[in-house]
Amino acid sequence: MMWLCLVGEVPYLECGMSSIRQQATILVVLAIFPTFLRAAEPSPPKVGETAPNFELPDLQGSTVKLSDVAQQGPVVVIVLRGYPGYQCPLCRKQILQYVDAADDLAAAGAQVLLIYPGPVDEVTAKAREFVGSTQLPQGYRLLLDPGYSFTKAWHLRWDEPGETAYPSTFLVDNNLLVKFAKVSRSHGGRTTPAEVLRTFAEP
Repeated sequence: MMWLCLVGEVPYLECGMSSIRQQATILVVLAIFPTFLRAAEPSPPKVGETAPNFELPDLQGSTVKLSDVAQQGPVVVIVLRGYPGYQCPLCRKQILQYVDAADDLAAAGAQVLLIYPGPVDEVTAKAREFVGSTQLPQGYRLLLDPGYSFTKAWHLRWDEPGETAYPSTFLVDNNLLVKFAKVSRSHGGRTTPAEVLRTFAEP
């Protein structure tokens, strides 16, 4: 049987059922192809995955390796926005929440790594400015991410004008297995200490 095939509203040829099926298949493939592309794109570490190890300097010039810290207990990794032209007030608020929750996190055996990304030539000075007079509790360390090497390796680089990294929080165990992960695609949506602490209560 022959059918009149349409392009938009305009008939362009007569074809058999097999041709119609071929065209339908092509349309389906075109519709789902972007989904395959998104699935293939690299993404930040997810719960149940092994987090990539990293080594980053702290403000004192010492190198800190994630796997070494994790041998002492679970690690909360908090990725800040760094200095996108100003010291982010939401980052500051989040850090103060974690400072206030230090006793609860210590009771859970957790350590906290705060990661401050930025250009190589200014990240140290801006990080010192960010911390200011705040005394970080025992078990907390502020690490620098010069040139966004860590941010890119964990696929957290917010590569838009005036942006730096997606604000994110992860909890990894002593094998670097991700137990909690939350990535905000905005300036807000920050993870609170209570959200992380609930993970410790889960079976």
